[in-house]
Amino acid sequence: QGKIHPVSQVIDEISSIFSEIGFSVAEGPDVETEYNNFTALNTPEEHPARDMHDTFYLEENKKLLLRTHTSPVQIRTMLDSSPPFAMTSAGKVYRKDDDSTHLPMFHQVEGMYVDLNVNFAQLKHLIHKIIYSIFGYEVQIRFRPSYFPFTEPSAEVDILSEKGRWLEILGCGIINPTVLENCNIDSSKYSGLAFGLGVERIAMLKYD
Repeated sequence: QGKIHPVSQVIDEISSIFSEIGFSVAEGPDVETEYNNFTALNTPEEHPARDMHDTFYLEENKKLLLRTHTSPVQIRTMLDSSPPFAMTSAGKVYRKDDDSTHLPMFHQVEGMYVDLNVNFAQLKHLIHKIIYSIFGYEVQIRFRPSYFPFTEPSAEVDILSEKGRWLEILGCGIINPTVLENCNIDSSKYSGLAFGLGVERIAMLKYD
């Protein structure tokens, strides 16, 4: 009793890392519009994440749902602001997962940086800074090419566990120009990076 929950501790730790380098904190609702959660993020109509068995819809017409990631906060920020900006958001997200390695409600920390000439080298530097700050400089890190509708190019990032297994802890990439244009940002002038971390997995790894 009196101890900070490991998930809250990880969120506070990550948030303080970004605060130190000038990222602001943004918040958004758990109940989101289908547009902010999927369409604005360049998620195709036929994408499996939109299926009823993956998403908790609150209306039959699928216009309102429990957010499946905290990325809609990025959409709200871009629609309400003009670049340059750097922000993070943390909160609960909801997916219809029920196997032994997933929860139907969990926590994410996401962030983005939009400015002139943002590139993948800056993204890698930022990801290394985050992971080293959490796990120490001895941890081994690898980037794997991946696919997300809202970033291009995209990568998943793994760390090597003490048991010798590579474990994914975050996804990241350069913001897809379509997403910038959906938020009224000139993609011929601006570019951005984005990332998202699963907090529970990091807490389990860090605190055993």
